[in-house]
Amino acid sequence: MASCCAKKVPEREKQVLVVGVDDSEYSTYALEWTLDHLITPSPTPIFKLVIVFAKPSVTSAVGIIGPGAPEVFPMVEADIKRTAARVTEQAKQLCINKSVNDAIVEVVEGDPRNVLCEAVEKHHASVLVVGSHGYGAIKRAVLGSVSDYCAHHAHCTVMIVKKPKTKH
Repeated sequence: MASCCAKKVPEREKQVLVVGVDDSEYSTYALEWTLDHLITPSPTPIFKLVIVFAKPSVTSAVGIIGPGAPEVFPMVEADIKRTAARVTEQAKQLCINKSVNDAIVEVVEGDPRNVLCEAVEKHHASVLVVGSHGYGAIKRAVLGSVSDYCAHHAHCTVMIVKKPKTKH
């Protein structure tokens, strides 16, 4: 009689964890926290890490188009590209410092709310991690909160990592 346990079970595929980053200290903290608590504590992490930077389009960054806007576009586009490069390089360096060498880093143009929810779908993520800017109710209502939006619209668990307040 053959044993039911004789077959080797294929290794379980890693779950995907998406971290949204921007050029704020809050997203840097969220990435560091994720690396420290969810990725590197284990010799065999259960998560594959995908880091996503939502790059604003030039037209959204410029806002209302008026006379002279075409001359401004190249400068704004160059600034957006520099910011994307700086943020993604910083994210890669944080990963390397924590011995995480297999992170995927993506730069996707669009509104961060939509970009992060689409990244969750694309990668079939189990968890989305975002930082919290700590806006009050009024600022959140005016600016719109990426974390609030993702908590309601992403089709996975959403972890909002808050940076502890510094004591004065």
